[in-house]
Amino acid sequence: MVVRVKVRILCGSKSIDVSALANSGYESETPQILIPIPVAQTLGLWPPTQSFEETVFETAGGPLRVWIAPRICKSVVVAEDTISSEVDIDIVISPLADEVLLSDKTISEFQLVLEDVGKGLWRFRWEPTTKLRKSEPPKYWK
Repeated sequence: MVVRVKVRILCGSKSIDVSALANSGYESETPQILIPIPVAQTLGLWPPTQSFEETVFETAGGPLRVWIAPRICKSVVVAEDTISSEVDIDIVISPLADEVLLSDKTISEFQLVLEDVGKGLWRFRWEPTTKLRKSEPPKYWK
């Protein structure tokens, strides 16, 4: 089991609610959300424009070509009874990704506490330790 949360990504006048994997192993200097091409298309971000930087991420599976747009969108975590603070995020588009991933900095900015990853339990930092939330089901994009 892993922790997935419902995330709303807002880019200009377009938005989408997605299940996103909280991946603490995805290290970044800034809050980043990695998205598959179909999500980028929904948000009007594909194909990438000149404002996107093409780069290569080194991953456990080998090099991955991605496109990064710094601070192009805003995002919140949507729970059944509350919404997180809004965070300015970098969008990272991956042609190989099949689900949405939150970087370590994004997890921190959303104030998510991964209480029991094996059981898929999490909470917001401001909530009591007894307020455990269940992971969202996965959503794969291919």
